[in-house]
Amino acid sequence: MDYNPVTHTGEQTAYIALGANIGERERALYDALTHLQAQEQIQVVRCSAIYETDPVGYEDQPAFLNMTACVRTTLQPDELLMAMLAIEKQMGRVRDIRWGPRVIDLDLLWMGDTSWNTDLLTLPHPRMGERLFVLVPLADIVPESAVELHAFVHHALGTLDGKEGIRKWSPCKWPSESELSASFED
Repeated sequence: MDYNPVTHTGEQTAYIALGANIGERERALYDALTHLQAQEQIQVVRCSAIYETDPVGYEDQPAFLNMTACVRTTLQPDELLMAMLAIEKQMGRVRDIRWGPRVIDLDLLWMGDTSWNTDLLTLPHPRMGERLFVLVPLADIVPESAVELHAFVHHALGTLDGKEGIRKWSPCKWPSESELSASFED
């Protein structure tokens, strides 16, 4: 990894969308989770089920597998984004066609109560309320205690059509937070 962020105190919860439609799609999602978890400042807390989704935007490409993950991090939003971009690069992501095929795609959707607007990053993600491939997996993992995000996700789901373009692929096989804690204690 060629990105070495400065550690900050104060842990935040962030939500990340993951997608892949080239090669071993499901393996790419789990590899990305493994890379996230390997970062000292990032802990993957929980994941949604995996969904197969029709491509959006550029449609002449294979179907995607999509999921979302909840992470805890001490990184600032721009630092988390840079770590995610480094993971994409390490996994072979090439950006030559907008919304085109990709071995992995990681999008930072939401981070605590943070609003962020720079040339590189806008939080909350400006188009997440328009994308079933983000909203359906988010609904799997956003707890009611995350009041604002939970309300946003469920309201947006109620306004979108086209749910036939998303199909459940498999349950999440990533260890839960309690399983991860137990394995690190051994």
